[in-house]
Amino acid sequence: MTLPPVCILAGGLGTRLGEKVRDVPKPLLEVAGEPFLAHQLRLLASHGAERVVLCVGYLGEQVEAVIGRERSGVTIDYSYDDPPGAGTLGAVAGALELLGDRFLVLYGDTYLRIHYQGFAAAWQASGFPAAMSVLHNRDRLGPSNAVYREGRVVRYDKRTRDPEMEWIDYGLGGLEADVVEASAGDLAGLYSSLAAGGEMFGYVATERFYEIGTPEALSETEAFLLGTAGART
Repeated sequence: MTLPPVCILAGGLGTRLGEKVRDVPKPLLEVAGEPFLAHQLRLLASHGAERVVLCVGYLGEQVEAVIGRERSGVTIDYSYDDPPGAGTLGAVAGALELLGDRFLVLYGDTYLRIHYQGFAAAWQASGFPAAMSVLHNRDRLGPSNAVYREGRVVRYDKRTRDPEMEWIDYGLGGLEADVVEASAGDLAGLYSSLAAGGEMFGYVATERFYEIGTPEALSETEAFLLGTAGART
């Protein structure tokens, strides 16, 4: 099974990483010997991805120059934030012409060990216009932000805590173009509205995620990738 097009949000400033991203965009930070984005693209290719759209902003030209238009057998298109700083929702909306009617979406600083084809197939079978992968977290890997019940994410909120929230957004989402608002803003806000409206399919992830958003997380991810470099998974 070929995956739907994958939208990777790779335009953030990475301010929590300080000097590490002064001259290098976060997706190009060297992790385990190569740009982090190279690891991410290799992982996606191993799960059947053929097309990726990179939404870039800060130092986006560097990303395109280093990564190019093909990596690990994956064809890559680029969508530049316009206007700059339009937010994650604005970045997705600006890339819709490249993404088509149905696509996956994830962030350019995450390494997600999940059954991507299983996610895509279960989402399609569900009939829901949107999907979110969730991990039973109980605040272990960060503040839990989702309520998941019987195959649906029924509440999602990154700002307001709720004792019912035992799950965390794992990082892989799915969207139909029709539900994407053509405006700037935060993708998390759209997810929250879709969940509240009963339109968010939920897919359970079982492996912890890795990310490079902070110096500590970057170190953990590098150690993991160094330990699995032989397997390339």
